[in-house]
Amino acid sequence: MNNVNLVGRLTKEPELSYTPQNLAVATFSLAVNRQFKNANGEREADFINCVIWRQQAENLVNWAKKGALIAISGRIQTRNYENQQGQRVYVTEVVASYFEMLESRAKREQEHSQGTANSAPSTSKPQNVQSNTSNNVGRFTDGDPFGGSPMDIADDDLPF
Repeated sequence: MNNVNLVGRLTKEPELSYTPQNLAVATFSLAVNRQFKNANGEREADFINCVIWRQQAENLVNWAKKGALIAISGRIQTRNYENQQGQRVYVTEVVASYFEMLESRAKREQEHSQGTANSAPSTSKPQNVQSNTSNNVGRFTDGDPFGGSPMDIADDDLPF
């Protein structure tokens, strides 16, 4: 069984290109935090190279920008090629078959602008739940099904 699920932040803008057969392919790197802290009490991250194909590649490039929190599902693939110096190069990457945005672009941009305006984390409660009407009980207006407050992550804690 070869199945990979990752949640992380894009380390840079995804790069879109097309094969000679006109298939879209996007390459990107995800910074995935480790679950434990090192001896200095700091979290480390792994930077995982990924590739995604066809319509999903075009969607990723259009919707996900550097720093976006995304989830991907796919498989690990190993390939090799000979470089210009005649050396064999081995590449291990995740071939994503699916991705999902885990936060809205507007929310990420709002948090970024608030973070640069003042370094104190926002403690206001989210205003995303509609009033309790007969058909809208517990519905969310900004696409956040959990209704929780955003994670407080300082820019210094991000690995990119």
